[in-house]
Amino acid sequence: MHSELKPPSEPVCLVFGDEDFLVRDRAKRIYEYWCSATDGMDHEVIDGAVRNSEEAQETISKLNEALQTLPFFGGDKVVWLRGVNFLGDDRTASNVKIKERLADMAKAWEAFDWKGVKLLISATKVDKRKSFFKALKKFASVEDKSFSEKERGGRASMLVRQRFSELGKKISQHVADELILFVGANLQQLYTESDKLASYIGDRNEVTRQDVHEISTRSKQSKAFALGDALGERNLPKLLRVLDEELWEVKLDTKKSPIALLYGLISKVRTMIFLREMIRLKWISPSSGYPQFKSQLEAIDDDCLPSDKKFNPKLMHPYMLFNALGHAKRYSEIELIRAMGVLLNCNRQLVSSSTENALVLQQALMQIVSKSD
Repeated sequence: MHSELKPPSEPVCLVFGDEDFLVRDRAKRIYEYWCSATDGMDHEVIDGAVRNSEEAQETISKLNEALQTLPFFGGDKVVWLRGVNFLGDDRTASNVKIKERLADMAKAWEAFDWKGVKLLISATKVDKRKSFFKALKKFASVEDKSFSEKERGGRASMLVRQRFSELGKKISQHVADELILFVGANLQQLYTESDKLASYIGDRNEVTRQDVHEISTRSKQSKAFALGDALGERNLPKLLRVLDEELWEVKLDTKKSPIALLYGLISKVRTMIFLREMIRLKWISPSSGYPQFKSQLEAIDDDCLPSDKKFNPKLMHPYMLFNALGHAKRYSEIELIRAMGVLLNCNRQLVSSSTENALVLQQALMQIVSKSD
């Protein structure tokens, strides 16, 4: 069984972290497993989300009462304190009485007879410096679902492949990464999209790239890649068509602007320049397949790359980079450097010129896509 699917062996379990979906999903799985594995019927779920210290005091009292009350019908009992929001460092959690009561309660639990009783606590933020957490960690199972931005892509990919496995379907690494590129790294949305894809392919065993393109919901970020991808493909008719669509969106959405479209194009050209340089340094091979490319990317020494996410290829989505690798091969290094100059001039015109924005962008893209003499 996958480690993420195994129930904890200890009678007390704390699941917490900054990724709400993972916390809720894991806690729900543990609760359902524990309930199904016991012969009791008097299980309790206590809402741990409070608005102030008074409500937190009431919740703690409810929890103690639930743990002390024997099941009416006999058998074992599972208590779930769900969605606790007073274990972190906010105002309620910092209340002296709350901190003292939590610390005392955790200390009492060390000597508590847990025979026939299981306690599950799911929480958002948990302050690991406080006595409650330190005491709980001595005898309870503790699962932290927090992870850094750098880890997000890998965790999202793992979740997608794990979900398809549960549904009896397969998805390759590169198709999973393309799904993440389409949908974004919101884990709950990925979970939903995985279920949708599994239903869409019916009796077929494996999800394909075409399935992802046909049925997946594209995120705003994914849609923003369309203009850059058309530029990378060096396909002028498609590029002008996508530009026209994007400019129409700008008219309908006040949060969008021609400058934002330009910055997306600058980012695309800059990424292609990075990739050309990585090929020159032999860090990556221009003929690599996706698995090989990803391995080569991960093998690059972090000290060789800048820490700024905008300029560090290892902090970008690997499948987006792999797509850009094919695009980078369509341009020479000189053409890409020239393209940055064209986009800089385009930026100046958009800011200071009275020329229509659409015309300025069209002229810039035509200059970039056209073959150099």
